Amino acid sequence: MNWLTDLFMNDVDGVAHTVLMFALVIAIGIPLGRVKVFGVSLGVTLVLFVGILLGQLGFKINDHVLHFVKEFGLILFVFSIGLQVGPGFFASFKKGGMLMNGLAASVVLLGVLMTLLFHFITNIPMPTMVGVLSGAVTNTPGLGAAQQALAEIIRTNPEAKADLIAQAGGVPAGTSPDGVIEQLAGTLGQGYACAYPLGVVGIILSLLIVRAVFKISFDRETRALRATNPTSGDNSTAVTIDVQNPAVVGKTIAEVSKLAKCRFVISRLRRGNNPPVLPTGSTRIELGDRLLVISAKEDAGTIEAFFGKVVNWGVEDWDHIKSAIVRRRIIVTRESMNGRPLGRLDAYTSMGVAITRINRAGVVLIANPTLRLQIGDRVNVVGPEHAINEVEKMLGNELKRLDHPNLVSLFLGIAVGVLFGSIPFAVPGLSQPLKLGLAGGPLIVAILLGCWGYKSHLITYTPIAANLMIREIGILLFLASVGIGAGNGFLEAVLGGGYWWVLIGFCITLVPLLVVGFVARGVFKLNYYSILGLVAGATTDPPALAYANSVAQNEAPNVAYATVYPLTMFLRVLTAQLLILIFCA
Repeated sequence: MNWLTDLFMNDVDGVAHTVLMFALVIAIGIPLGRVKVFGVSLGVTLVLFVGILLGQLGFKINDHVLHFVKEFGLILFVFSIGLQVGPGFFASFKKGGMLMNGLAASVVLLGVLMTLLFHFITNIPMPTMVGVLSGAVTNTPGLGAAQQALAEIIRTNPEAKADLIAQAGGVPAGTSPDGVIEQLAGTLGQGYACAYPLGVVGIILSLLIVRAVFKISFDRETRALRATNPTSGDNSTAVTIDVQNPAVVGKTIAEVSKLAKCRFVISRLRRGNNPPVLPTGSTRIELGDRLLVISAKEDAGTIEAFFGKVVNWGVEDWDHIKSAIVRRRIIVTRESMNGRPLGRLDAYTSMGVAITRINRAGVVLIANPTLRLQIGDRVNVVGPEHAINEVEKMLGNELKRLDHPNLVSLFLGIAVGVLFGSIPFAVPGLSQPLKLGLAGGPLIVAILLGCWGYKSHLITYTPIAANLMIREIGILLFLASVGIGAGNGFLEAVLGGGYWWVLIGFCITLVPLLVVGFVARGVFKLNYYSILGLVAGATTDPPALAYANSVAQNEAPNVAYATVYPLTMFLRVLTAQLLILIFCA
């Protein structure tokens, strides 16, 4: 049985040993993460704790391999997140999104301030405090960004490296450079592991406290939510209006569009008892015409004041009227359509159809001639069936094409992200130039590609299943690497004072969320279901979102989570790096 002992314990540099260790840590951690305690599970984060356990038991992996796998896993994780949130990133700042993002940014800022406060009070080294902060807010990319920034300091700043080694109590003589990096970065992983479990509990506890303090009733919140017609990732609305405003009578739709102060699309027109028709820009509006108008929800009042009186008709009522006009959702799959403005499509000009809305990664956009199509867009088309069939041929609508991720854009984006993250930025007051690193660089590039990649004719669409697979593989490799690297000496660190990290982390979790939760409810009167999603998004915590969805039974938490998640993720990554660079360089 010597071969088995060698495989598990002795052949640290062997490929088989490395693959076996990662496979075991991940395979054991995933099912354990599904176990619920008081209705809460830790998810894939249990992979971290399994890695810590094996590391504590003496299992090791070559330092160079461990370092590479950790960084590459982090890149895959943050890049896939960036591609997913990119299409709606800048749209999330509009109107109500500004308030939500401001509150989420306040949670991040308060957490950083508390981290600094505990650092100065307790003299706990900043790397450990950043690990505690990342664990307290359950943010793994922030941990990865901090570890990458710490590694950069160790490589380039000998004085800072000596100070960090002294703070950590030294490293064994003869340790390789990557081994030194892994051991020092392990202090972040240990702080993260200590703070994470109560971090998950603290997030949910804060929501329960807000509910108790404000005596929130789910029935009242549900009624209030229905009264305000909440969105679910869709800020568009379809309203039916009877034309009663003499000012628009006799004018063409093109003329009316220029006079209006908002963007809208008239997808159908009914005159008297005649069947609905598809109006064009030259169609003149008459008194008593009934119009189906598509606009942003916040512009519905303007549309009513501009045309006349809203009628209690939905799209389904229009569909029930016998007419040659039909509507269909068509998916853009033809590569030649990527980046093409709607105004340059034959469908928009001469095919006799109207494009009303476009669903892009869950964000619904009102169609206009300057809007550019992207692969994966779901286009709402209204018109005669024969014309819609022609549009379908032009746009593709071949779902099988979307089953294959575009790996060229994926790896080209990663390459650009690594280059961008390696650019040094001189910041006054910092002895070390600021770099976005292997977390921040790919994240920003992925967001920009997801939002504007089509302008460079890059196909950035990734099927949801493929995106989730890449993301899960990345985070699992990263967590397994962090756990194995932090496991050696973890128990000693906890018994030597690490229990304070647990308490400090719990405070960093609870206090900012309670402050912002009280402000959100007491000052801004936000619906409790939106606060659920806000808190989950501000901590980028999927278990908290799962809890919010189980409580709310509606889409409000998901909308709030998606609104604040992109900015929060960016700020978590950036602030973690800044704390390391400012206090360790």
